[in-house]
Amino acid sequence: MSRMQMLTSSRMGRRFLDSSFAAALATPHGVDRYVEMVDPLWSRTETRAEITDVERKTADSVTLTLRPNENWAGFKAGQFVKLSVEIDGVRRTRCYSPANSQFRKDGKIELTIKVDPKGLVSPWLLANARPGMIVQISPAQGEFHIPLPHPRSILLISGGSGITPVMSMLRTLTDRAYIGKVTFLHYAFTEDDVIYRDELAEIEAKYEGVRIIRAYTNADNGDLQGFFSKEHLVAADKHFAEAETYLCGPMPLMDGVRAVFEAEGISDRLHLEQFAAPTRTVPTDEATGELTFSASGEKADNNGQTILEQAEAAGLTPDYGCRIGICNACVSTKLSGITRNVLTGELNTDNDVNIKPCISAPCGDVSIDL
Repeated sequence: MSRMQMLTSSRMGRRFLDSSFAAALATPHGVDRYVEMVDPLWSRTETRAEITDVERKTADSVTLTLRPNENWAGFKAGQFVKLSVEIDGVRRTRCYSPANSQFRKDGKIELTIKVDPKGLVSPWLLANARPGMIVQISPAQGEFHIPLPHPRSILLISGGSGITPVMSMLRTLTDRAYIGKVTFLHYAFTEDDVIYRDELAEIEAKYEGVRIIRAYTNADNGDLQGFFSKEHLVAADKHFAEAETYLCGPMPLMDGVRAVFEAEGISDRLHLEQFAAPTRTVPTDEATGELTFSASGEKADNNGQTILEQAEAAGLTPDYGCRIGICNACVSTKLSGITRNVLTGELNTDNDVNIKPCISAPCGDVSIDL
């Protein structure tokens, strides 16, 4: 190749690279993709977070510390976020409550996740979460938080992994130098199953107004033994009727606390967060019709289960988060047919309307955009 040919080729190459780069910047989101190559946390619209630390406080839990990008607007202690990760090329979303104080100085988020052996995301996080991994989180959601001004007396009740939102409340209250009374009643199988066992002991020793009550259902070395009862409630705080109570835990605990508060006529003082599926009000043994998944072209005989469950049984992988109708991750368009809310029994007869497949069951023929 002559010198002239080499110079011509070089100039053409530079022009090609310059034009390609300019074209990349001119395409939709071209700049975003370029910046993301340099900083994966950066996004104009999405809230992303880098995992900076991974701990395993108990045998069946994993604690992630996240450093969110500038799109994170913070949260109120007790609220939850939707965490999204990619597993085998499919984005999966679940709801988790931050456990840290809302006033944490470094701005990081702590999520403690109890592993469900039958689940998908929590076992994956236990096995694969590592520092440096980038995840996506939603803005904080939920009305489960302590109002301002704070009540003079606060009773926190939790069980198992339900400790996370109320632990956030406790940490937030101590950070604010709250001068009222806090009683924290926590249920676990044994002492080894208490996720924040050491920190709870430290908080109780440091703050005169905080009392920690440990109740173990499978051991006799706690402050209380067995399952929740009115006797437990009185033992934890004999003035419970004067406190604002915040509850999060498994359904048997939630149902037990609700029953006592209803019997005492103080349900208005009970505030709760629920991540377990409530008991259905609609039977599944009289199901008829056909369920059509229009986007995928699949069909299935209606078996009375929720649309989400039937979609999964048909081999589809629709997005979802909570599975109990609170996070809206699964919202899809019902094209035609009648559905029933399995929690309330309410019928939805409209066409071309958004519904929540996780709590909606078909009544006869239904077509949905999945």
